[in-house]
Amino acid sequence: MKHLWQQTRSFPPAARLLMANQFAINLAFYMLMPYLAAHLSHGLGLAAWAVGLVLGVRNFSQQGMFLVGGTLADRLGHKAPIMAGCLLRTVGFGLLGWVDNLPALIVASAATGFAGALFNPAVRACLATEAGERRVDAFATFNVHYQAGMLLGPLVGLALLAADFRLVCTVAAAVFAALTLLQWRALPARHRHPENAETGGVLAQWRAIVANRPFLLFSAAMIGSYVLTFQVYLALPLAAADALGAEGTAATSALFVISAAVAVAGQLRLTGWAKNRWQSGQALVRGLTVMGLAFVPLALCPRGSSAAVLASLVVAVVLLAAGSAIVYPFEMDTVVALSGNRLVATHYGLYNTVSGLGVTLGNLGTGALWDVAARHDAAWLTWTALTVTGAACATAVAALARTGRLTAPSPRLAPV
Repeated sequence: MKHLWQQTRSFPPAARLLMANQFAINLAFYMLMPYLAAHLSHGLGLAAWAVGLVLGVRNFSQQGMFLVGGTLADRLGHKAPIMAGCLLRTVGFGLLGWVDNLPALIVASAATGFAGALFNPAVRACLATEAGERRVDAFATFNVHYQAGMLLGPLVGLALLAADFRLVCTVAAAVFAALTLLQWRALPARHRHPENAETGGVLAQWRAIVANRPFLLFSAAMIGSYVLTFQVYLALPLAAADALGAEGTAATSALFVISAAVAVAGQLRLTGWAKNRWQSGQALVRGLTVMGLAFVPLALCPRGSSAAVLASLVVAVVLLAAGSAIVYPFEMDTVVALSGNRLVATHYGLYNTVSGLGVTLGNLGTGALWDVAARHDAAWLTWTALTVTGAACATAVAALARTGRLTAPSPRLAPV
C-alpha cells in the first residue's frame, strides 16, 4: 500500500485525480451491476428475455459507442466527455433503482452504457497526456486503482443490499454525482490538440485511423487477450458449477476476489520487473503467453476430482491475472505509440470497439464449444482451444514486433 501511495504521488495532480476517479467509478459500478439481474428478475418479476435485453442494451450502448466517445474527446477536449459520462451515469443509476417498467429500464441501461463510452477513452487519453514519458508506469498504477474498485464494489453493494436495492442505486448515483463535481472543479480544462484539428471532420478522422494499418493489426491481434480475460465470467464459473455443484457460486466469488487481489498486489511489481528485462513487444508476448498457459492445468485436470478442479481454477485465475497485469500497461502505451500522439482518444475508442466485438464473438464460440465438449465428455477441448487462442495472440503480436509494426509511426512533416 505504501508503494502504491508513493507511486501515485509521483504523477501530476491531474493524473492522480484520474486514478482516484477510476477507483470511484469501478466502486460505484460494481456495487450495483452484479446484483442488477437478480433485482430485475426477482425484485421486479421481469421475464428472462427482458432481463437479457436490459443488460444487453447496456453492453451494446457502451461497446458500440466507444468510437463516438473517443471522437468527442479528441474534438472537444478530455474534460467535457469525462464530466458528461459521470453525469449521465448518475442519471442512469438513479433510474435503475427507482423505475419498474421495461421502457424506462432500457433508457436507464442505455444511459449507463453510453456514459462508459464517453469517459473511458477520454480518461485513458488524458492519462497518457498527463503522464508523458511515464505512460507505462501511469497505466500500471491506474490499473491498481481500477482493480481495487472492482474488488471493493461488490462488497459495499452486498452490505447496502441488506437494506434495499434502491439504496445501492442511490449511493452509486451519489458517487457519480460527486465525481461530476470533482471533475468540474479539479480537472484541468484541456483544449483539443492542434494536431487533431488538422485531420478535418469526423469522417476524415475515422478514415485516418482506418488507414493506420499497424494499429488495426495490433487491435485484431489483441482480441484473443480479451477473450481469455473474459473467461473469468464465462468458462471458469461453468467449470466451478460442474465440479462443485451448489458450492460453485461461492467458489466463483472467491475466484473474482483472487483475480482482483493478484492485480492489486502484483501490478506494480510485475510492471517494474518486466520493464527492467524486456522491451514493450517482448513484455506483451510473454504476458499473452502466460494468459494462454493459464488454461493448461484445467485441460490436464482429472474431471472427477473436485479438489483438483478447484486447484486448477485457482491456478488459472492467478496466471490470467498475472498475465493481464503484465500486458495491460504496455498494451495501453502501444496504442498511444501507434497513434503517433494524434487522435489518441479516438484510437482508444476504436480499439475498445474492436475488442468488444471480438469478446462477443469469442464468447459465442466458447459457449458453443463448451456445449460440444459437454456432450462428448471432453472438457479438455475448451481449455485446449483457449490455450491455443493465447498462443495465437502471442504469435501475432510477436510477428508485429519483429516487423517493426509496434513502434511509433514517423512524424509527418508540416507543410512549409
